[in-house]
Amino acid sequence: MQPEIHQPERSHFDRIGGADKIRELVKRFYQFMDELPESYGIRRMHAENLQGSEDKLFKFLNGWMGGPDLFVQEYGHPMLRRRHLPFQIDISARDQWLMCMNLALNDVVEDEQLRAELYEAFAKVGDHMRNQN
Repeated sequence: MQPEIHQPERSHFDRIGGADKIRELVKRFYQFMDELPESYGIRRMHAENLQGSEDKLFKFLNGWMGGPDLFVQEYGHPMLRRRHLPFQIDISARDQWLMCMNLALNDVVEDEQLRAELYEAFAKVGDHMRNQN
């Protein structure tokens, strides 16, 4: 009998395929937000040009998923809830955001288990971000 060798757990960053896949996920997410009438409520919370939002979400997700902490290096601690307090984030806004992210996950992430793990984590963050009923 051979001893069991413990394999270190791979980060979500590694499992998704690194920065290029995260950039693809973010780009697809904002495409859905920009195109779907059902996401109008959250789309109007953003600037007309989504490039700045794309860049910040890309940098945040890199570190959040276990890769280079690009957001922290450039902007400091994320303080997500505090940064989003100026926006009215209610159940509808949360659900619109999650709908766009779920569609993007389905398009970009091939690994079904990873998709489920990420969606669950995004749902927790979405609930945390709510500042309205």
